[in-house]
Amino acid sequence: MKTTNSFGIYFNIRPDKVRDGKAPVFVGITVNGQKALMVLQQKITVKCWDMKKGMGKSNTAEGREMNTYLEQVRQSIGDCYKDLQVQRKVITAELIKAAFLRTGSDEHTLAEIVAYHNEMEAGQLAQGTMKNYYTTQKYMTKFVAKQYKRKEFFLSELNYKFIQDFEIFLRKHQPVDHQKPLTNNGIMKHLERFRKMINLAFRLDWIHRDPFEKFQLKFNRVEKEFLTTHELAALESKEIRLPRLSMVRDIFVFCCYTGLAFVDVTNLKPANICKGEDGGLWIKTYRQKTTIPVNVPILKQAQRIMDKYQNNIRATTNGTIFPVLSNQKMNSYLKELAEICDITKVLTFHIARHTFATTVTLLNGVPMETVSKLLGHTTMRSTQVYAKVIERKVSEDMAVLNERLSK
Repeated sequence: MKTTNSFGIYFNIRPDKVRDGKAPVFVGITVNGQKALMVLQQKITVKCWDMKKGMGKSNTAEGREMNTYLEQVRQSIGDCYKDLQVQRKVITAELIKAAFLRTGSDEHTLAEIVAYHNEMEAGQLAQGTMKNYYTTQKYMTKFVAKQYKRKEFFLSELNYKFIQDFEIFLRKHQPVDHQKPLTNNGIMKHLERFRKMINLAFRLDWIHRDPFEKFQLKFNRVEKEFLTTHELAALESKEIRLPRLSMVRDIFVFCCYTGLAFVDVTNLKPANICKGEDGGLWIKTYRQKTTIPVNVPILKQAQRIMDKYQNNIRATTNGTIFPVLSNQKMNSYLKELAEICDITKVLTFHIARHTFATTVTLLNGVPMETVSKLLGHTTMRSTQVYAKVIERKVSEDMAVLNERLSK
């Protein structure tokens, strides 16, 4: 089928429709001599419009703002034209206009794919993961409102520039509450979630091209922080008189010897403690984040802590192994603990899991395949991150040895 080879876009104003000094702007689409006109949402002060050039006067702020808007319109209409070419339809000016105005029945919006994705994944993904998707959705809504001055954005309008501008928006975003500005990796995670939604739209045939095709996510490499043997021993042996800090220390150390994430140790119940084939006690549970089964033998250090809370009223009332606190409170108390124990690292519950992977297991000769199983990783690639940490530790130890031998 022959495609059209005559396509044009131009802009002008309607001087006969001037009201309060402002005139409506219209766009003309031409295809092989045929013409289609439509009035745009924006208006402009007549003196800020260049009739000969068909654009806003660049020496005025209003004119420059209008030109930015017109460029977006031009690009959107151009994308409609390209989409119709891909679909191998007979292209007319009216067909392009209809695509731009979304008069077709097969048009889907960004809000639709987000809602469909979240509905589909709500029963599959952990609540914390879904919360992150809702946050990404909130940022996208704010971006569309600020960048395009509207609520709806159609999937057929998506292109590389939209993604690039969304990234810039996230980098410039200044939180108004207690939150910190987004880090590079935080921004990349939002774009990663956005890409997952768009991939779903592509598979559903809601869009005919992947706007992420040429976009690359650029994560900064982050070293996993963990406690050394000396730091872990200092935390374990420290006499702590405050009950709340003592409890948080115990649960944190328990995670250092089991590798459980905060949410998983919070949900740990007596039913999760089972006797293994070796005759010893094991933790048998599922990671809430991935629903992957986790089976961990209970080391004596972890057993002692469990015994300590066997008759704890708060725990037994709740039906759990340990009393429950919020992650926010736990992390706040951990910072106090670090100061008491002269640990300079910023303690968070993630560090307990990393400590189990490195100091407790890998540095004591446990094979990486076994560590991967204990952590409940779905792929070895997730566990191999810790191998680089171990390499760094070996390098530091060898540097100390080299210095001693030199003396």
